[in-house]
Amino acid sequence: MIQLAPSILSADFARLGEAVQMAEEAGADLVHVDIMDGHFVPNLTLGPQVVSSLKKMTSLPLDVHLMVENPGFFIPLFAEAGADWISIHVEASHHLHRDVSLIKELNKKAGLALNPATPIHLMNDIIREVEYVLVMSVNPGFGGQKFVEATHQKIRNLKNWTNGQKLSIAIEVDGGVNLDNMESLLKDGAEILVAGAAIYGEADPPRVIAQMREIIQRYNRP
Repeated sequence: MIQLAPSILSADFARLGEAVQMAEEAGADLVHVDIMDGHFVPNLTLGPQVVSSLKKMTSLPLDVHLMVENPGFFIPLFAEAGADWISIHVEASHHLHRDVSLIKELNKKAGLALNPATPIHLMNDIIREVEYVLVMSVNPGFGGQKFVEATHQKIRNLKNWTNGQKLSIAIEVDGGVNLDNMESLLKDGAEILVAGAAIYGEADPPRVIAQMREIIQRYNRP
């Protein structure tokens, strides 16, 4: 099942509640929430209190992407705040198995995130423990960046790898996703599309979500 996850990183931070409600009413499947600590990436975003407030504004799952150093410290904070999915970066965790296990112990969906230059083989010993892999198609830290074209091959390689091992792991792609490239990403094997500026940077976000859903519907299977 293909899913659409609007990223509120590109929304008006003074109106995040409205941005989340709009996404739900327009037909989104998830709400993607980027957490940045100013160390792992050169930006600061939201804390657990904001996530807790957003949780009250929507019935959609909150897909929390931890772009932080020492993710083991942050995982319980955001789990308690209302995160439903939590992904951590392979590059940031010194104890990857421990951190993934912690996410699962807290009854959240566990995901691994990879920067554009990080090879997929680094997940070899842990991939069976997660529900999804988040492939970054821009260098993390800021919204609205240009899509890294090498992501297409990376997604295809990852899809072939997981299929070869008979693993049911969803591939999520985040960064520069828009109406022009999302169909090719679905053909590559992506199953969760994160879109920020392509939605919230437009004059009519609900219309963009509707257009994205039309494309997704052609690839969804009963």
